[in-house]
Amino acid sequence: MNELTILIVEDDIDISDILQMYLQAAGFTTKVFNVGDGVVSWVKDNSPALAILDVNLPGKDGMTICREIREFSHMPIIMATEKITETDRLTGLDIGADDYVCKPFSVKEVVARVKANLRRSAGTPGIISKLTLDTDKFSLSYQTQTISLTAMEFSLFKLLYSSPGRVYSRAQIMDLVYQDYRDVSDRTVDSHIRNLRKKLSELPLAHNLIHSIYGAGYKFEEI
Repeated sequence: MNELTILIVEDDIDISDILQMYLQAAGFTTKVFNVGDGVVSWVKDNSPALAILDVNLPGKDGMTICREIREFSHMPIIMATEKITETDRLTGLDIGADDYVCKPFSVKEVVARVKANLRRSAGTPGIISKLTLDTDKFSLSYQTQTISLTAMEFSLFKLLYSSPGRVYSRAQIMDLVYQDYRDVSDRTVDSHIRNLRKKLSELPLAHNLIHSIYGAGYKFEEI
């Protein structure tokens, strides 16, 4: 199978058709499944470069497929879902998803994410693959060093970490991270970001991981 084959697992035929059209226009070959059954065995036999995997599928669901693929393959997996909460995103990351897109999405953005994930996987292992997050201890490890975070700092970091390159506005962060807190302001978010950056500076990292985007918000980026 061509190393640039993209697997599309999507039960909505209109969505799978347009994804296939745009990806082929971008120079990729594609394989489409509209049900979850048979996907894992096909991946074993054909080794696609990347998978775009819907969460809710007839037959075997996307989370199960992702988990099973991760038992034998490290190919990038982009999960697609109509509704995505922080819990959904973190669950997906815990079982091995590399990225998330939320429906309705821009097909051009999906193609861009496909290319970005392929570039990341083609190079040497990056920071993301070397970070270890311990959800039970609210800790983050890199190489031989570990830092402890507060519950809020950990949730904030995992939100940004879950979608590399995506810019989250302060309002989005407040909605996703501070759901149980009513008296939260932009200053609260900025304060937690400062504290998080200070703790991250204790790790032997060559670059800052959390970047400020003027007038927009924050993002996680390896470089």
